[in-house]
Amino acid sequence: MAVSYMTEDGYKKLLGEVNYLETVKRPEISKQIAEARDKGDLSENAEYDAAKEAQGILEAKIAQLKELVASARLIDESQISTDAVQILNKVKLRNTKNNQEMAYTLVAENEANLKEGKISVNTPIAKGLLGKKVGDIAEIRVPAGMLTFEIIEISI
Repeated sequence: MAVSYMTEDGYKKLLGEVNYLETVKRPEISKQIAEARDKGDLSENAEYDAAKEAQGILEAKIAQLKELVASARLIDESQISTDAVQILNKVKLRNTKNNQEMAYTLVAENEANLKEGKISVNTPIAKGLLGKKVGDIAEIRVPAGMLTFEIIEISI
């Protein structure tokens, strides 16, 4: 089982999702199955088949999330420094080719959300930034080619 690092907020959000799926969605699907079963012949009952399939998908998702919870290791945010880029740092970058500035927060894979500026530490860009200091130049190979960034600022 691979270890997955996450913040306390991410862990609580994950537990909340598991709880919601188990206490709300599971009973809803069980009710749908019971209603479909009451309609008679199961061999030609599309509602029953659909409800059973939904139940299988839900149970697989619950199992996957529980595995993620079991393998979770919480990151002690008080131990995060800004000397060099690491997980949970917000990094302000400047693209050296077009002088465009951007900022990303490096997070665990399951907490990544590009709309919020959060990228997974497993992405090529994050891997290329890890360990760099303010003023360093990071040359990062991405599927589209090479990108060159200057680290402008590291914060929490």
